[in-house]
Parts: sequence; C-alpha cells; structure tokens
Amino acid sequence: MASTVLRVRLIGGDRMDITYERPGMSGQDELIEHVIATLAEDTGALHCKHGERLIVLYGRGVAAIEVAPRGPVL
Repeated sequence: MASTVLRVRLIGGDRMDITYERPGMSGQDELIEHVIATLAEDTGALHCKHGERLIVLYGRGVAAIEVAPRGPVL
C-alpha cells in the first residue's frame, strides 16, 4: 500500500495537510500521478485523512498540491 502526505491549498486560500493511501500501488511516484489525474477530472474526488478525520477532497476546490520528500508536518 502506497501512502503520502500532501499539503493542499484550496481555492479560498486555506491550506491543509492530508494523508492519502491507495492499496495496490507500490511507489509514491505512481501514487502522486494518480492524485493529479484524479483531481484533474471534472468529478475527481479523493478519500483522505486530515488527522483522525476522514474527508473527501474534490478537485474543483483545489488550487495547488505540494509534495515534499519528507512530507508536511501533521
């Protein structure tokens, strides 16, 4: 299972750090490409975690995504 932490900047200017996991993917590069492709779709949505909360991130509300080698601090 591949997992990564993303810093997401929303259209309204707010930022949040989320954790995204996807079973069946082995590498982080493949996972990042999946995130970008999903959020680029008109109906793209990702099920993620923000701390202990489960959230759905819709592509239409995302302005930018940051990925660092170590990931943001949660």
